Amino acid sequence: MKHARFAAVGALGLASVLTLTACNGSGTGGSGGGEQKVSGAKGEGKTLTVWVMQDDYSPESLKAMKQEFTEKTGAKVTMETQSWDGIATKLTTALATDTPPDVLDLGNTQVASYASSGGLMDLTSYAKDLKQGQEWLPGLEDPSTVDGRLYAVPGFAAARAVIYNKTMWEKAGVRKAPKTHAELTADLAKVKAANKASDFSPFYLPGQHWATGLQFIWDAGGEIATKTGDKWAGGFGSAKAQAGLADFKKFQNAYSAPASRTADPLNPDQLQVFADGKAGAITATSGQIAQIQKANPKLTDADLGSFPLPGTSGTAQPVMLGGAVWGVAAKSKQQDLALQWMKIAASPGIQDKWIVGHDGWNPNSSGANKRAVDKATPLKKGFFEAALNSRATPASPKWASLEADKSVNQLFSAVASGKKSPADAARIFDAAVDKALNATG
Repeated sequence: MKHARFAAVGALGLASVLTLTACNGSGTGGSGGGEQKVSGAKGEGKTLTVWVMQDDYSPESLKAMKQEFTEKTGAKVTMETQSWDGIATKLTTALATDTPPDVLDLGNTQVASYASSGGLMDLTSYAKDLKQGQEWLPGLEDPSTVDGRLYAVPGFAAARAVIYNKTMWEKAGVRKAPKTHAELTADLAKVKAANKASDFSPFYLPGQHWATGLQFIWDAGGEIATKTGDKWAGGFGSAKAQAGLADFKKFQNAYSAPASRTADPLNPDQLQVFADGKAGAITATSGQIAQIQKANPKLTDADLGSFPLPGTSGTAQPVMLGGAVWGVAAKSKQQDLALQWMKIAASPGIQDKWIVGHDGWNPNSSGANKRAVDKATPLKKGFFEAALNSRATPASPKWASLEADKSVNQLFSAVASGKKSPADAARIFDAAVDKALNATG
């Protein structure tokens, strides 16, 4: 299956989110005051309509979900695959009608927009039953939760980890992946000493690679923004976030070529830089391994390895997950059946056998990722380990504007290049955060 959804650096569905911001209240649906169990209501003679985004789930995985659903409910499923092109308008229109699709496959960072516009069912009272004893990954659950209410169920994730050229590192005297920050910097010093070209990066990290930059902020204990009541406040000016920015600058300047300090991950394409042997390591998702090997077919699985990026905190840095979640249309007439679909799709059995075993995605829970670590190939193991410590951008429909205008790119690039001090860069970005997230209308 293709992994095109996560080829870009940023979060999912950015273009879609931009057109969906709204100022009315949160979505409504079947939530009550206390805990509720998903009913086992039968659906003979009924048909559930499910919209699935192109390339998210394999046909085989969808067939397995569909078969289990029909066996349990007796209902049929109409599966409609949607293209990314024009999906924002199509979804907005569909959710406003009296006959919307019942279940929707959404990007995790899109949920706040659809919930704020009133398009999604509030799932809060069903959360415990939908989790089925699992602990969902925070990088999927947090953006699915708006103002303390759950509006989507995690489907799968794509975690970012370090991809490194094992063969190159071994020639430099490094025989195993680092577990600590000290080990990492010592290893990178060896790789740097063995590769003296002026444009070589032991660890290629473009200055505008904000998704990786955020890992340094979170590792130091900082936050992008915090919400008190109805008010958001940018958090990069805090002492902890400032320490994280300083760590980012120190690491980027030490191990990535000077020309990368203002570079975007797609210009030049960091995958090509790595494939050309001009970098010993990058951060990327597992799906991008195939793109690297296409760019340089001589790089086999045996030549490559992966590991979570170790932080100065003593643990692996938290990662921002891209991912897909399931939502139920607030106006669906078949919410009982829709809930059963989501419970099946999120179940440990489907996650282990199909999401991981067949499609190769990160599953939706920490337990499933731990099980995947034990079974993964050496090349893929690091991605499942990385997912165990995940975070998310603010669950606000307004966050997308800060990605769109590249405010967050400019923050990290300004720090990496030295054009601004961490304090000055943070002051500018926090002001942008305050303005964007607290905007009305």
